[in-house]
Amino acid sequence: MTTPFESFEQLLDELRPKLHRYCARMTGSVVSGEDVVQEALLKAVESFPKMDLVDHVEGWVFRIAHNTALDFLRRRARQNAAFADEDPDMSIDPNAAADTRPIAAQHLRTFMRLPAAQRSTVILMDVLGYSLEEIGTVMGASLPAVKASLHRGRTRLREIADEPDELPLPGLSEHERTRLALYVDRFNARDFDAVRNMCADDARLEVVTRVRKTGAAPYFTNYASQKDWRLAAGLVDGQAAILVLDADNPSAGPLYFVLLEWEGDKVVGIRDFRYARYAMDGANVHLLR
Repeated sequence: MTTPFESFEQLLDELRPKLHRYCARMTGSVVSGEDVVQEALLKAVESFPKMDLVDHVEGWVFRIAHNTALDFLRRRARQNAAFADEDPDMSIDPNAAADTRPIAAQHLRTFMRLPAAQRSTVILMDVLGYSLEEIGTVMGASLPAVKASLHRGRTRLREIADEPDELPLPGLSEHERTRLALYVDRFNARDFDAVRNMCADDARLEVVTRVRKTGAAPYFTNYASQKDWRLAAGLVDGQAAILVLDADNPSAGPLYFVLLEWEGDKVVGIRDFRYARYAMDGANVHLLR
């Protein structure tokens, strides 16, 4: 028999891709969006004993995610001297790329050019399809305030669509490219002993939505048993990444990505999105040649 908590966990699993679409657009990064989602889900689980006081569970979870995203933006603004004299909720990247596609397909960084309240209402309405009333519940805002933010956000996005794309293509140093390419080449050759030698013994492993642990030996064994992948070096939201392609159709584009954290020439952290492919939605991906 399913317990109330198990039903709640199932709901969180079902909501996770939608929460990520929201948080990635609020933060301007699919990676930061996942960080916010994980923090928000932890808060939701910790607050489960109060669930009997909640009328609309999905809206309640989204409000937690919304507030967690705002907290993330404030922390990031405090850490960034460029925004030191601004309201963190109003922080905008002046170099963000413009896009003429429909709002739901806008580049993540484009949303960052909107103040947080406008950003939130546009994402909730035009990307996720929530009603004005539901948006008010998530944001803790009145209906007139939601309407005003939505109108201003949509107007600003139309203006952005007419502006030139001035965002430079991100790049890596020669050393970063070399060590990433070496890891990819050894992985593609299935020389997992060599790959393990590139990793610290206490390397942190996260297979998103599945496991977090220290030590990656079984992780490589699992990849050795699979035939559905081929790796390529690339960038995800400007961050060095391994892009995972379909081994039978590599030209179709990346299925998901893996992030590596380095100390010198040793991998000290692996973050694999194999089971969180929703994170590819809206990701700014570049294949390195």
